Amino acid sequence: THHGPRRTVAAPLSRSACQVNRRFSIVIVGGGVTGLMAATLLAKGAQRDALDITLVDAAPRPVFSPDDDVALRVSAIASGTADLFASVGAWEYTAATRVGPYESMRIWDQNDTPGSAATLRFDADEFAIEQLGFIVENVLLQDVLLYQLDRTNTVLRFESPIRALQRKSRHYDIELDSGEKISADLVIGADGARSFVRSAVGIEAQEWPYQQTAFVTHLEPEKQHGRTARQRFLRDGPLGILPLGDGRVSVVWSTTPEQARAALAADDAALGRMLSEASDYVLGELKVAGPKGAFPLCARHATSYILPNLALIGDAAHAIHPLAGQGANLGLQDAAELAAQVSAAIAEGLHPGDRPVLRRYERARKGANATMLHFMTGLNSLFATDSRLIGEIRSAGMRVFNRSGPIRERAVKVALGVG
Repeated sequence: THHGPRRTVAAPLSRSACQVNRRFSIVIVGGGVTGLMAATLLAKGAQRDALDITLVDAAPRPVFSPDDDVALRVSAIASGTADLFASVGAWEYTAATRVGPYESMRIWDQNDTPGSAATLRFDADEFAIEQLGFIVENVLLQDVLLYQLDRTNTVLRFESPIRALQRKSRHYDIELDSGEKISADLVIGADGARSFVRSAVGIEAQEWPYQQTAFVTHLEPEKQHGRTARQRFLRDGPLGILPLGDGRVSVVWSTTPEQARAALAADDAALGRMLSEASDYVLGELKVAGPKGAFPLCARHATSYILPNLALIGDAAHAIHPLAGQGANLGLQDAAELAAQVSAAIAEGLHPGDRPVLRRYERARKGANATMLHFMTGLNSLFATDSRLIGEIRSAGMRVFNRSGPIRERAVKVALGVG
């Protein structure tokens, strides 16, 4: 009978002394989708027993109800990103609750028609997948991740603004507005484009203002959207038309600040006409069927993603043009990479806040994010020119791309997060 207790005592000793004796505190600042995903991956990961995880956010805890109308803030979640949610047990409920899957994409220039040879066409079946991606409300994604985190030992601190952030020898002291102090072996800044964490530690960010404002609303189309995401490039910026699960569409119209103000001020009938015209009546008449909002567009890239004991992820590290809906996917890939590097470091007996460990994360993500950022900026500029010659070259390029085989397939796989 004495064998049982001996076995239970011996089990933890098979792990290295470092792992048994050393626990690491990780503080994630930001309760958006990216911060919550980082917390969930760490809290459910292989090294969870070595981690004390706290998530702090200045805003109240987000609340989702299926009885509420579809929220204005939605993200395009690529198939590969949906797999990431599935890996932490958070996709099944999402998919069953309220998502707008899209199986096709159509992208065309205002000089062409949606059915022309220059229209870029992507269909899920040609890549042997069920759908290219999903349009999902941000608040639903937050809700499903919070459901997972509530079942771990993660400490969630909503309505807890940070007053100060100060680095000591090998950790950070964080002071909340309440006066409470938290110590962190690793701070993860996931607090958005205007990141307090990034500013507090003196990491600079380069900015490229687009001179565009994104106007967003939901619309009831005359014709069925057919689970197709559409984008029409106009001189003032692209109009994205995203299929919602209930038959409506969500539009993101990147246009001049003046046009966006006019759209906000217009009554529903005038706004419907404005957007029907901007969409070239591809779905017939569009009727306003939801709230509306607008936000200025600016590309931004942090000069560094890391310092000792600190890493930036998501919009705190980079912000790109919404024209391809890649922003959320890039941030979630950051979260996955950082969580993987932290877990690998602890498994190797290393401190997860050490600069060489965090450099692995930065090397894996910074170049890929910069490439996407500059590609989107260039694409937006290319389509916003009035030159007839450039317009003809653009149309010819789109026709060539449609027939380019391997190049086209590679580009789509990167966009889907499966390449």
